[in-house]
Amino acid sequence: MKRLRGGAATAVVLVCAMTGCTDQVTGGGSAGPGRTAEGGGAALTAARSLTVKGRAPRTGYDRDRFGTAWADTDSNDCGTRDDILKRDLESVRFTDGSCKVSYGVLESDPYSGKDVTYRRGSSQVDIDHVVALSDAWQKGARYWDPSKRIALANDPLNLLAVDASTNRSKGDGDTATWLPPNKAYRCPYVAAQVAVKKKYELWVTAAEQAAMEKVLSGCPDEKLPTGGNPTTAPERFHAN
Repeated sequence: MKRLRGGAATAVVLVCAMTGCTDQVTGGGSAGPGRTAEGGGAALTAARSLTVKGRAPRTGYDRDRFGTAWADTDSNDCGTRDDILKRDLESVRFTDGSCKVSYGVLESDPYSGKDVTYRRGSSQVDIDHVVALSDAWQKGARYWDPSKRIALANDPLNLLAVDASTNRSKGDGDTATWLPPNKAYRCPYVAAQVAVKKKYELWVTAAEQAAMEKVLSGCPDEKLPTGGNPTTAPERFHAN
């Protein structure tokens, strides 16, 4: 079984289905997308409950609309990127105290299934927005208050350390256009996208919802990830 990120877990259930086998966690500490969950079958139920609308134009999208990258919105004096590296890597080493991660190993990368070494300055590890910011922009975020966009961009529920080369093939794809090559992680990945879109009240396209249901129907007991930060960033943060 793959290791558990984000703290100890009290139970692990191995679920095998058409889309592959996935590890599900019940109990334990905070965790990344697909790691903390509640309610059997909640992911499929939630996917079916999402609002369905057409994709809006990408017009007006800019990364700056979501604030400065890796803002310390949880006020722990560490940037969001380092928070996720600390959460998801093993054998972590730091530069200047216990905040800036200088080295670590991403064991069993969720997207590719391989082990990936992180070295600061020449990293093969990306921090992926599970729901891409451009995709969010086209499905509701363009109408939000900036503080909500900043919150989405830095919410641990929507962030995952992954193999950089595999992640680059994703772009701003949704479930209908991109899934991890590692089939064993597809159910947790889709469940994480559903959780983020439900939490932030983003809509999905008809094709996207159909793709979500197709994946999650192969693992009908997949649970819905929970947790993360509030959906409004502290007032000191600003975005265009």
